[in-house]
Amino acid sequence: MTDTGTDVVRLSPGDPAPDFTLPDADGNPVRLADHRGRRVIVYCYPAALTPGCTTQAVDFTAAAGDLAEAGLDIIGISPDPQEKLQRFREQENLRITLVSDPDKQVLRAYGAYGPKKLYGKEVVGVIRSTFVVDAEGRIERAQYNVKATGHVAKLRRELGLD
Repeated sequence: MTDTGTDVVRLSPGDPAPDFTLPDADGNPVRLADHRGRRVIVYCYPAALTPGCTTQAVDFTAAAGDLAEAGLDIIGISPDPQEKLQRFREQENLRITLVSDPDKQVLRAYGAYGPKKLYGKEVVGVIRSTFVVDAEGRIERAQYNVKATGHVAKLRRELGLD
């Protein structure tokens, strides 16, 4: 893969979910493999403390109880440093797991880093994406270029939770 992000992976249902171990806001390792036996929503977002990413994280936090009851854990991945994730969590009272991927290796493995349109220009960055990983560690759903606003409600409907 090149650093320009032009070799973009796209995951599909049935693909093995790329495993990862990344530090959370407190520096504790979060391993996807530790969630085997439960479904996991892995969502990738560009930057903590920005309007769209805040909307999405607050919506996931609001839905976390219902999602947990339905057997779904939530892990949010961004390239932000741990300190910024701590501020984000505290400022917005977030109760979901946020992990740091500063070298963007996991984001690339999920196809969530590469060329995208931003205000009509092509740039390379984090592609807002959401994945549902099944209890065996396979991709159940892969959604790229999702909208921050209304996404969690739409996902809940798609998962039959509303």
